[in-house]
Amino acid sequence: MTQRLELHQVEQLSACRISLLLGLNAEQNYIEQFFRFSVRLLKCQKALLTFNQEPYFWHHCPEGMTAISFKPSRHLKQCFAKQQVIHHDHPSYQNLINYLKELNIECGRALAVHLVQPDQTSMGFAVFFDDGETNFENDQIQLLLDYCSSFMQQIELKFNYEELNELYEQQVALNSSKTKFFSIISHDLRAPFHGLLGFSEVLAKERETLDESSIQNIADYLYDTSQSTYNLLESLLTWAMAEGGRFVYHPINFKLRQVSNIVCDVLHTLALKKNIELVNAVSEDLKIYADINMMTSVIQNLVSNALKFTDVDGSGKVFIEAKQAGTNVEITVRDTGLGMTEQQMANLFHPRITASFKGTAGEKGAGLGLSLCKRFIEINQGQISVSSKEGVGTTFKVLLPSAQESHETLIEHHDSSEAKLV
Repeated sequence: MTQRLELHQVEQLSACRISLLLGLNAEQNYIEQFFRFSVRLLKCQKALLTFNQEPYFWHHCPEGMTAISFKPSRHLKQCFAKQQVIHHDHPSYQNLINYLKELNIECGRALAVHLVQPDQTSMGFAVFFDDGETNFENDQIQLLLDYCSSFMQQIELKFNYEELNELYEQQVALNSSKTKFFSIISHDLRAPFHGLLGFSEVLAKERETLDESSIQNIADYLYDTSQSTYNLLESLLTWAMAEGGRFVYHPINFKLRQVSNIVCDVLHTLALKKNIELVNAVSEDLKIYADINMMTSVIQNLVSNALKFTDVDGSGKVFIEAKQAGTNVEITVRDTGLGMTEQQMANLFHPRITASFKGTAGEKGAGLGLSLCKRFIEINQGQISVSSKEGVGTTFKVLLPSAQESHETLIEHHDSSEAKLV
């Protein structure tokens, strides 16, 4: 079924990544520029442009630009037969005419161009048509191909710029967070390490002079101090990131797989030690718009807790998954562990509750704490939920905004040149 829409009626705009990258809704619309130059070059009146994996055709005519929602019976790419142009001499020219008829387009002449990247990867195609009866001239077609090649290079530059901008934003966020974070914790963590280093040095250099009782006392001290220092670090993280503007909230576009890879790398040894299979099933294509440091902490905490409460008999599994959910991305961390009671779930995100339950290997502590995870997610305009069944396992679901298109993100960052403090 063919449906013609005004641009403001388009509902699946978020699925049109390339079109948005080219400024479909921006003041500088490169798609409109492509249409205007191409139809003037060919001396025709109408044109279509579509990109692979996008749900719309962009239709240009003297009255303006509209969108066509259409699911063709076959892909036009099949008609090109390894050539870049379909014109009146092409064996598939009639197939092109029939294709346009499926779009409710009648025309006297038509010309289709396969849009390919410099590495010959298919990007989409453009079709030019009107009621004229004279064929397009070869010189016109060659000039059009040269222009299309430049257009594809422009798209590639846009992609490269977007990727470089995201890397830059990530580095800025990382540097800002490091500066803020270490300025808070450097003093508070220094004191315990004096004792840890001192007694460690005694063990390393004077062990022969110590009896068994002294060694045990030092070991107990080292363990207790390490545990208390770890708990102190938890408290400092909670305080630094969640209280009184002590953490920089710097949302950027980034691939979710980056975070899941980091988390799996960090927790891989723990998973092996507990004989638990850790599965990273996050797609490379999914992007979210959030603070990358906060989301790394959240997902690491959820996975760490999942490993903590999953059986060590070799049957345990922990999964990190994600999928597109409208304008959001739904992240799932699920395990095949002990599960929880209704009462435990009711108190799970209480800001004053700290986990006192021991894990399946006697672990203590609960990472950054689920209350802090909830706070981070709310700061990032997201939601978190949990479902669990005793003896079956627990599933956490986090809903976060999908990545914003780069032109929107850049506008927002220009309006507020500094990251927010939360």
